[in-house]
Amino acid sequence: MKKSKIVTIIILIVVLLFVRLFIYFRHYKMPTNQITTNQPKELNPEVLGNKDDLVSFSVAPGTFVSGNMAINGTLKNGYFFEGNVLVNVLDANKNLLKASHGTATTDWMTSGPVSFKSDIDFTGLLVGPAYIEIHNDNASGLPANDKSILIPVIIQ
Repeated sequence: MKKSKIVTIIILIVVLLFVRLFIYFRHYKMPTNQITTNQPKELNPEVLGNKDDLVSFSVAPGTFVSGNMAINGTLKNGYFFEGNVLVNVLDANKNLLKASHGTATTDWMTSGPVSFKSDIDFTGLLVGPAYIEIHNDNASGLPANDKSILIPVIIQ
């Protein structure tokens, strides 16, 4: 008799645990770093902006990106000031997610091609379509002198 009561109690405990787990997972919400509904689901995998100024870039348009990435590229037509160029991460709506910079690896005081390198950290950013923005370091601050290149990527 005692064994059957113990077995019955164990079975009831196991059933209650399964019911509790079922209820928990039924109401579980996905993490908030997923694609939000106000963002486009897809991006056109075409470079935007002053794309003719981009001679080369180590991340191809439409590439999946994540973590901390070392990038490099070559630009022409005067994007650098004191050897720096702005390298930002924008969401699909072109809002700033993370600001960073790149450093010239060749002579930057020219309108000709200038190579640069940068590290971009995608950790903790919203998952989904985004842009890597290469923006001139506009020392004048005048909007007329602003220029940028947008490379579409997908953050994982």
